[in-house]
Order: sequence, then structure tokens, then C-alpha cells
Amino acid sequence: MPFSTFPLCALLLALLLLAVPAPTRAKDSVTWMEADMPPFLIQNGPKKEQGYGDLVTHIVQENLTDYAHEEMVTNITRHFHKFKQGEKVCSVGLYRTPEREAFMYFSLPSFLTLPAVIIVRKEALSQFGNQTTVRLADVLQNKNMTIGLSKDRSYGANTDAILNHHRGDGNLVETAGQELSLNLFKMLMKGRIDGIVGLPEEALYQAEQLGIRDQLMTLTIEENLYGYESWLSSVGCSKNAWGKAIIDKIDAILIKQRPTERYRAAYERWLDPNAIEKYRRVYQEVFLEKTQ
Repeated sequence: MPFSTFPLCALLLALLLLAVPAPTRAKDSVTWMEADMPPFLIQNGPKKEQGYGDLVTHIVQENLTDYAHEEMVTNITRHFHKFKQGEKVCSVGLYRTPEREAFMYFSLPSFLTLPAVIIVRKEALSQFGNQTTVRLADVLQNKNMTIGLSKDRSYGANTDAILNHHRGDGNLVETAGQELSLNLFKMLMKGRIDGIVGLPEEALYQAEQLGIRDQLMTLTIEENLYGYESWLSSVGCSKNAWGKAIIDKIDAILIKQRPTERYRAAYERWLDPNAIEKYRRVYQEVFLEKTQ
């Protein structure tokens, strides 16, 4: 090759290399573990994916652009197996417990929800002393009463401590499966259990779906009246280097998104109108102040 033509050939080669697109790096993936727990996560019907957990999941996904997102619907026991195996999984609304911290990293609080209550049939209120506020510990000490709850689910630190103390007692009935809330409500209406430990918005949602809203009421759990820890839950991801990296990114997203009306409305739309004023006050004074 004549020396005089070498610079021109080199230039053409460089231009050709620049024209070839660089290989794109495959996105990392994350699987969001979900259950059938309306109105937190709604898997079927006209309000599918409109639960407050669904909407917050979408907000987080929209801002985690470096990841490919998948969703898996299964029972809670299966959820925790995947976390313990260190798979690339997360879930948006989990109470932080010492047991879970052994195999999960947690974000700053992602939800402010009203604390757990006992859901009962109005006609059975006399069994609870005709009181609308009761001590859960006293209820569970009454061996003539049967209370239902979801297996492997957390209801907040205060409630969990009492339930754990009574696990194994004959009057605590734990259910598993896909449609946790619905199964428990059916048991309640058939008189197979006397009450359900659950969140108040679950009571309202299931009562409306089953056409029994006028037949149910919620009892405040006295042990949940002190402090707000039982109101707060977080995003949980597997406890490994991958999980720590994604939790750091999720924290940054939550700091930016939690003050928005869209974020707050995800849960607020499921509240009784009478509860909204108090909820907004606690949201501003407690939830938004939590930065760790």
C-alpha cells in the first residue's frame, strides 16, 4: 500500500468503527413478589392493578429504568423462600421484623397504613364486651373465641408480638393460599371464626365485594394506640450485594416521590372519608420525616 494512501485508509476504518453501534448492556432484572391481597394488591376484576401496592410498585418501576421488571403472584410462604435463597426479588410493602432482617434489606418506609384491627360481625359484638376498642392479648386469652389470620404475614411489631405469644394455641387459625383475605372473610361469615386480624381497608374492600358492608365492623386494637411503628412498612429486597444496591436506589426514589399527591393518593383512595384528615396529618408529621 502506498504510504500516501495510509492516512486515508485509517480514517475510513475509524469512521466505519464509529458507525457500528456498540453492544448494549443487558439490563439487570428484579422480580416483584406479589400476593392476592386487595386492596393492597388487586390481581383480578375491574380494579385489577389499582391497589395501593400496585400503584406504588408502578411508581418505583418507572424510576428504576436500569432494571427489567417482572412480577410474580404467589403465597407469602413462597415469597420468603425466594428471599432466603438470595434471588433477585423485592416486595413493596413489608413490615420490618428481626426475623426478616436476617434475609432482607429494607428501604426507608414506603407505606403509611392504618394499623391492624379485628374485623368482626356486628351481631357478634357482644362476644367482645360490646367494646369498639379491645386488647388483643385479652381476646386471645379467651379460649372460647377463634381468631383468623394469614400465615407468615406480619401485622406490625406490636400485633406480631402478641400473636407470636399465642401461636400454637387452638384459637388462632392461620390460612395460606392465594386469596388470603377472601378466604378469611368467608370463614367469618360462616361463623367458623369469630374475628379476623387485618387492616381496616381490607375490611371495607371485602365487605363491599361480598355485599356485607352493613354486617361488619372493625375493633381498634388497644396495643396499637401507642406510637406509629405499626403504621409503617417498607420495600424489602434479598440480603446480598444486589439487594443492597437496589435498596439504595429505591430510597432515593422514595425521598422524591413520597411527598407527591399521586403517591399519597395510592392509599388514601381506600380510606373511609372520616379517616383522611388524621391520615394526612400523620403522613406529613411522621411518614415524610422518616428518612431511614
